[in-house]
Amino acid sequence: MKRVLIASPVRQKPAILKEFLWSLERLETTGLSVSYAFVDDAEESEGNELLRQFAEKYPEVRLFPGEGQERGAGQPCPEQPGYFCDETTHHWNIDLINKVARYKDRFLRLAREEGYDFLFLVDSDLILHPKTLVHLVSLGKDIVSEVFWTKWFPDLPPLPQVWVADDYRLWVARRGEELDQDEILRRSADFLSMLRRPGTYRVGGLGACTLLSRRALEMGVSFAELYNVSLLGEDRHFCIRAVALGLELFADTHYPPYHIYRESDLAGVAEYKRQNFPSEGRPAASPAARPHRARGSRITLAMLVRNEAGRYLRRVLGQARKYVDAAVILDDASTDDTVEVCRTSLRGIPLELISNPEPGFTNEYALRKQLWDLAVSTDPDWILALDADEVFEDCAVLDLPFLAANQAAEVYAFRLFDMWDEEHYREDEWWNAHQRLWAVMARYLPDFRYEWQKTRLHCGRLPSNLGELKVVPSVLRLKHLGWMKPADRLAKFDRYKRLDPQGAYGVPEQYLSILDPKPNLVPWREKE
Repeated sequence: MKRVLIASPVRQKPAILKEFLWSLERLETTGLSVSYAFVDDAEESEGNELLRQFAEKYPEVRLFPGEGQERGAGQPCPEQPGYFCDETTHHWNIDLINKVARYKDRFLRLAREEGYDFLFLVDSDLILHPKTLVHLVSLGKDIVSEVFWTKWFPDLPPLPQVWVADDYRLWVARRGEELDQDEILRRSADFLSMLRRPGTYRVGGLGACTLLSRRALEMGVSFAELYNVSLLGEDRHFCIRAVALGLELFADTHYPPYHIYRESDLAGVAEYKRQNFPSEGRPAASPAARPHRARGSRITLAMLVRNEAGRYLRRVLGQARKYVDAAVILDDASTDDTVEVCRTSLRGIPLELISNPEPGFTNEYALRKQLWDLAVSTDPDWILALDADEVFEDCAVLDLPFLAANQAAEVYAFRLFDMWDEEHYREDEWWNAHQRLWAVMARYLPDFRYEWQKTRLHCGRLPSNLGELKVVPSVLRLKHLGWMKPADRLAKFDRYKRLDPQGAYGVPEQYLSILDPKPNLVPWREKE
């Protein structure tokens, strides 16, 4: 089990600190052993008390006293203004910056000397998404920050706490390259647009919500001031040292925290919690109570697997990782390497993988509903329900993100071709699924009441009442590979005869036709 030290210098208003600690308590820590360290530099007794209460609830918490107190918030000293926040920005001086650098270096030493696998340095005015920590650890990066967006000044648009280079340069430029203002604006827009897409990207500067690996700690990273660099801010000095040591800096954008930069930002806390903490008492709503809420364009793959390691799973996931933003996989008690294939094939993509202790394949409805509920718990935009033996034609890599960006669509339906070998699909009286449209990708609408066909076989991969929504037919085609091998066809024939001997859920004639020695096959033509 990996050991993680979560650490933060705390000098925060109680209402903001309370939300930060609330989110720490809800961080997912599966496979991790978590400890905490805080430097208590708070001025208000209520803030000190919040930290003490947190330490009483969790035994692995250490509180260190701050070096000294500055004047109260909003009361700067004319000769040497102390740190304070107002509704414009945060105000610092060089002595305070160096003090924070010493606090952070103390955390670095503590994590290094006590053999932690990771140090998670996080500012105390953030509300963290519950999946932040496990996701950052899963990336395998030495230094990676989760990106959040803030209006640094009221008249500015929201900007990230990561940057490309120098003090806070947001555009890419070759050394010595001269750019006019239009080109600077265009490249800045490209960088910001990239950060709005879920992914993990190399950057030149970061901070405030950063995971450091054991390797980075042992290489000697530090927040101490570099005397020959004029850039202001301990995070900038840290980033310069890290890159000089041969480390790379990465920014991840899958689970943005909420930044309470000003007290007025507390007004947005409830909405952030509603969207990202579905278990925290989100009220159920009748479909008629209010209109559907517009959603984003992230695609979450939902897949049910059982003993798929030796079949088509690597091929299917190898294509899917090119267009999905996250994946939810339900493993039905596989006895082979299916789980490992899923993890390796989707490495670098947020993955929720649950394994049932006992197989439930005799009740398809229960499994499909379990998978749907798992996918819904991740608060997805789109749920793409694929089987482990289905692939789209190659153009899906471009087409699916385009489809997901259509705000008018709520369900996409595709034609499904039963491939009998790599070059042919079957077409006859019993095998004509490709002549109909099948709902495969659905936008998740929290206000819609989803219903299921409760049958043990052939219940459908998605809820049965999606026809009530805006269904959009797509020309993109889906290939079902599960019939291509004679051994697979025989296994499916045996399964259907065993589970549905009377044809209660399917058509007996179609079951028998599976073994037809001379089926009608049509050549497959891949679209350009």
